Amino acid sequence: MPQREPAAPESDTRRRVLRAAAALGVAALLAACGTRPVRSPEPAPAVPVSARLSEHEAQQVVIAALGLVGTPYRYGGNTPEGGFDCSGLIGYVYRNAASLSPPRTVAALDGWGQAVPAEDLRAGDLVLFANGGPPTHAGIYVGDNRFVHAPSSGGQVRLDRLDARHWARQRISYRRP
Repeated sequence: MPQREPAAPESDTRRRVLRAAAALGVAALLAACGTRPVRSPEPAPAVPVSARLSEHEAQQVVIAALGLVGTPYRYGGNTPEGGFDCSGLIGYVYRNAASLSPPRTVAALDGWGQAVPAEDLRAGDLVLFANGGPPTHAGIYVGDNRFVHAPSSGGQVRLDRLDARHWARQRISYRRP
């Protein structure tokens, strides 16, 4: 029987791209991150104008978010080693890439920063999803109608499209830190 040569190792970049592509294939099957809606949202801290993201910081947020694609989902998770839920991912990225500390819950994120109309959306903004009530899921917009988020249990941080069937059916709002 002929022996096969060992396969050449794939680069980290190629593996990340392949993981992101695979995640897009199951986008319609996964539900929101599983963050339970909060009936009485905690007040979000006021964000002074000087704390809003510069273009450089927004780029750093996007790079950091994309670099976490493939990290496992974990309810309550907020580190790459332990996994992420949607708001834990947002907190980790903004703290490390822009030195901002967003609120920990999706309900509180709904009042953080300033509301942005869809036509003014830019990379580094937050996208929040609601289905008939307060927002229950959130992600980071990275441009080209795509966002990075940590979907439900058993999933991984992934890159999805805002116009994918599951997300397009929900009420989407946008926030700029």
